[in-house]
Amino acid sequence: MRVLVLSGMHPLPTNIARGTFVADHVRLLRDADHDVRVVNPLPRMLQYQETRRSTLAGVAKAPAKHAFDGAEVLVPKYWGLSNQASAWLTASSIRRRASLVQRWLGDWEPEVVVVHALWPVGNLALALSEAWKIPCIGVVHGWDLDVGLAHRDVGPRLRRMMAALDRLVLVSEEQRQHLVGVDGPDAKVIPCHVPVEDDWLQPMTSWRGRWRRDRLDVLFPADPRRPEKEHYLALETGRELETRGWVVGMTTLRQQPRPIVWDRMMVASLTLITSSREAGPLVAKESIACGTPVASVNIGDVARWLPAACIAEDRTPIALADACERVLEVDWKQQPVRLPAWCQRPSVERAWDQMLRTI
Repeated sequence: MRVLVLSGMHPLPTNIARGTFVADHVRLLRDADHDVRVVNPLPRMLQYQETRRSTLAGVAKAPAKHAFDGAEVLVPKYWGLSNQASAWLTASSIRRRASLVQRWLGDWEPEVVVVHALWPVGNLALALSEAWKIPCIGVVHGWDLDVGLAHRDVGPRLRRMMAALDRLVLVSEEQRQHLVGVDGPDAKVIPCHVPVEDDWLQPMTSWRGRWRRDRLDVLFPADPRRPEKEHYLALETGRELETRGWVVGMTTLRQQPRPIVWDRMMVASLTLITSSREAGPLVAKESIACGTPVASVNIGDVARWLPAACIAEDRTPIALADACERVLEVDWKQQPVRLPAWCQRPSVERAWDQMLRTI
């Protein structure tokens, strides 16, 4: 099947860690013998404006086209103001990029459009699906539901987009609570698959050392500049552990390629997740796949598959430090954590194959 994938998040030549979950999905579709083209619309901005969010790194000077995984990616630029101001301007500007996409594709005409993260790229995806009279599948991750629906200007536009979609895909069952009162197609849950390669797959490792005396290598699996990741709470948790006698070293991840991320997961004592909003989080599953236990706040789907010992009772440094110590006490060889089948590649590939065959 010919599939056109659109997303505002996708790896860039100068920021290959950006939007890796979209690149993973494209690889999965191509491995299933689908003919996939990728369009990565980006806002116009000056380089100093990239400092607003770490996910904007590389956007200002992104080329109009670039190669990724051996295929060309189109990067149309649209006008959009910061903090979602004047949503009408953003929506109008990005819809007008439809003719550019059609010229780039030439004689290649897709049979389905898949858009990751609806705002604002869903406007372009729907314009293209209307032009070709083909179905449009929307995949929502986090911001659209957690923040976008409640936004004064963006919220009504998101609701109209969801109502216009032919299929709506969620990446976790917990996201359904945000769809109460929202018109649209019945939502199907297809999570992001765990992409850890064979060289990094390890059995769970247990901590061995002197209790409350040895060094702990704690991995904070995100860029600390992203406010929703709550890096300060992680630092407070490290400080609480130090008051109990631990020597804590904390590593963060800033735009590292996937192999380096997995290397750091393999050598960490534990992975600490303190996010205030998450759909997954995928990094928790990647850490378990790399053999490193996870201590986390109760966010996303972690309570559905992680042992209760790994989940903090509340969002405080003391509760998180307690969870870290519980994780360190467990003999993971005797009580291994196994990733659920629904987040592994074969299951996700079957779900997408069924979705595309029945649309």
